[in-house]
Amino acid sequence: MNNDVRARREERGLSQAGLADEVGVTRQTINSIERGRYDPSLELAFRLADFFECRIEELFHPDLDEE
Repeated sequence: MNNDVRARREERGLSQAGLADEVGVTRQTINSIERGRYDPSLELAFRLADFFECRIEELFHPDLDEE
């Protein structure tokens, strides 16, 4: 799954650790999400979307062609 987490985080001038603190996860989790190595739980996806004041669909983009 592709996502815009890194771009949105950088737009706000936040470090990975800063974003992690805001949404209640570790910096490593944010790093893994940004690198596309980890798909967040639905609850975390909602927390991230809420933090960035957007819809989940605006933040995460499933690559449907890979199925």
